[in-house]
Amino acid sequence: MTDFNRRQLLGTGFFAGAAIITPDMALAGASPAGWASAVADIEADIPEETMVLMSGKVPAGLNTTLYRNGPAKFRRGESAAGHWFDGDGLVRKFRVRDGKATLAARFVDTPKRRLETKLNAIVQPGFGTPSRAGAVINGPDDTNAANTSVMMSGGQLLALWEGGSPVIMDPETLETKGFKTFRRDLRQMPFLAHPRVEPDGTVWNLGGNGKGTFVWKLNPDGSLAQAQMVPLDRNSYFHDFTATAQHLIIVMQPWVQDGFKFPLSTAMSWKPELGTRVLVIDKNDLTKRRMFELPSFAFFHLADGWEEKDGTIRFDGCIEADPTFGQRAASALLRGEYIKAPTPMLTQFVLRPDGKAEMQMARIAAEFSTNDKRIAGQSRRFTTHVTGYRQTPFPHAIASWDWSKGRDDKFDFGDHHLVEEFLFVAKGEGERNGWLMGTTLNLKAGRTELHLLDARRVSEGPVATWQASVPLPLTFHGTIA
Repeated sequence: MTDFNRRQLLGTGFFAGAAIITPDMALAGASPAGWASAVADIEADIPEETMVLMSGKVPAGLNTTLYRNGPAKFRRGESAAGHWFDGDGLVRKFRVRDGKATLAARFVDTPKRRLETKLNAIVQPGFGTPSRAGAVINGPDDTNAANTSVMMSGGQLLALWEGGSPVIMDPETLETKGFKTFRRDLRQMPFLAHPRVEPDGTVWNLGGNGKGTFVWKLNPDGSLAQAQMVPLDRNSYFHDFTATAQHLIIVMQPWVQDGFKFPLSTAMSWKPELGTRVLVIDKNDLTKRRMFELPSFAFFHLADGWEEKDGTIRFDGCIEADPTFGQRAASALLRGEYIKAPTPMLTQFVLRPDGKAEMQMARIAAEFSTNDKRIAGQSRRFTTHVTGYRQTPFPHAIASWDWSKGRDDKFDFGDHHLVEEFLFVAKGEGERNGWLMGTTLNLKAGRTELHLLDARRVSEGPVATWQASVPLPLTFHGTIA
């Protein structure tokens, strides 16, 4: 990779008439707290505590840890972040062992957090936050919020953002160990928050948007296997990508970057007349590329893909009619306003060997799609997702969609619960032979809760529920270890 391309990517890609409803209006008569606590500030780390088993029975032998990451500090002094995506990352660790559950949480100790703590002001720019007096920007990691996801790689816990380096954290104590540098000349190169992990632990990821993206490949032990720049023909914003066993898949929505300025969300335009393009790249030769054309849509999240015997590629994701949520609605949340954006809908994409592409709509509201990671890149039937959107910005239900039968297995937690992403915990052989583990914010109790559901019988509700002593703002993504 030339110095020019590296500078270009670092310089241009390192950040990655609607009704307005306030929290009280949205949940009037349903919740005394409204939804504002979903984006409230946490002022300090949470020491390890034992959670209270509220209902159910803990399955014998269950021993697992759920790590989750999300923004938890948005306001300092008289200033505030301009977007939900820009708060300081707080990594939570939920551990279930010997029939008990514990919770601990620590902020990722980034240069951004240290500077803004010292100034008692939000000054560093981000996705929807402008640069303010006192900002220090010498590279992507000066603005790295480390707030979007976490992954385990080579025994290290990595806190991920979409525009800078992963941050190494101790998986036991959650202590920050510093930025991960895979190679000296690749220091501060973007590393997206949605890597694709093969069943053997091999990691594929992208870095940066714009006219080119960086392709990362990590060995199962966490060491660097490959790093290469791939040109793109559209300055499309993508928060996520997907992969099959043989190919990388980049979905280029018509939400495009016109130039470079802070905040980044104001530098992008929605151009539906361009349509959506899907780029398929051979993992064994990144110069081998195929392009597919689809109608316009916006999106944030995709699930793993797979290929059929005839070469047909399938993957699914949660698509929106336009990027209102990312452009405006996610910023309004921090002001206590709900701008109703298009509801994300679960959709399967089919890319045919003859170059034709189609979208098969499940016709259900869905976000944060996940699947059994043991079969990543292989054919599957089920997609886990949040759903149950009502008159709030956040979902109230968890479900598992069966693509073969065209139906949802759903459990609704009710108006008092805001539901986060649930992940699969394996129990035995078979795609749904295991548990779904995830968290909700119980608005009525003012507490965060951890839930365990039977993945084969989601509609029956939790087999066990634990409650923390504190409410934590909502997270984005996590991992099971």
